[in-house]
Amino acid sequence: MLLHYPLFYFCNMKKAVLILDDGKEFWGKSIGVVGTTTGEICFNTGMTGYQEIYTDPSYFGQIMINASVHIGNYGTKADEIESDSIKIAGLVVKKFSEYHSRYGETTSLQEYLERDMVVGISDIDTRALIRYIRDKGAMNAIISSEDISSTDLLKKVKQTPDMEGMELASKVTTKVAYTKGDESSPYRVAMVDLGVKKNIVRCLNDRGAYVKVFPMDSTLDDLLEFKPDGFMLSNGPGDPSAMPGCINLVKDIINTNKPVFGICLGHQVIALSQDLKTKKMHNGHRGINHPVKNLISGKCEVTSQNHGFVVDIDSLKDRDDVVMTHIHLNDDTVAGIQLKDRSVFSVQYHPEASPGPEDSRYLFDQFIDNIKKSK
Repeated sequence: MLLHYPLFYFCNMKKAVLILDDGKEFWGKSIGVVGTTTGEICFNTGMTGYQEIYTDPSYFGQIMINASVHIGNYGTKADEIESDSIKIAGLVVKKFSEYHSRYGETTSLQEYLERDMVVGISDIDTRALIRYIRDKGAMNAIISSEDISSTDLLKKVKQTPDMEGMELASKVTTKVAYTKGDESSPYRVAMVDLGVKKNIVRCLNDRGAYVKVFPMDSTLDDLLEFKPDGFMLSNGPGDPSAMPGCINLVKDIINTNKPVFGICLGHQVIALSQDLKTKKMHNGHRGINHPVKNLISGKCEVTSQNHGFVVDIDSLKDRDDVVMTHIHLNDDTVAGIQLKDRSVFSVQYHPEASPGPEDSRYLFDQFIDNIKKSK
């Protein structure tokens, strides 16, 4: 009996290699398109939500390893996205499913990767790779399914810029301002787009906010022309300390005395605007099971996180104008801050995400409450 397999099943028989910056090699099979890609390698421990991960602008410039063994088995859906395209630089998985099954209109992950020209590799020992990176720390890597020697590929890795000192938000920010929601809504929020996820805007819309999303190089006058009741600073990729223009803009925003809420990169930029410091982590936090304690309420939250930089806790010492409001319980890193004399707060994690529970959605309510009080 002749079996009919999709064309990409046979394409996936092509060999591929992953080479780390220190020369360590992992050989496997090609997924996505045939090609070569470089970037900082990182891993996500989430068991679900791979499509949301791949389309998160915060991952721009990074090669993603899925810690979960089976990837692609439930396909992709058009509405399960956080931006208009895949943002990761490359994909590394253990078992890649050529077939998918789920209720509703879906496409295969292979087709999705091909659409956005993403290079990937499967059938490698991702557990060994993740353990290696955990020991050695974040580093650059290359994936190739082309006929290029390991020596030449390693040279390409060495030429890849380090994430530290790299400004990437300008690569993913909107080019033109746009609005979302009902213009007659009771609250108006100006969003500075550093790589915003769609669900952040939805969470604001759901709470009665009319949102205008601005490019990151907008001026304060541009934002104030919208007559906002509050400001939102989104998530995004890259090193926050490499964004002096944005840091100055945030200083000006805070000086308007209107409520401000920052998430992830937005949180880090708020910290830098107040003369705190950020630093690159040995390995970032990326997953949907990160425990965070709210130091104000005493309650703990299960959170979704995605960051490779963090506010330096030492820079908070002897500061009576900035309060640490949240702490990561795995490693005691800063997970949230608040300015004492201003209606300004921020968190290092993603309250718009749903890692199972929706423990952190109250932060959007807190932001809207701050706007109500200031009106």
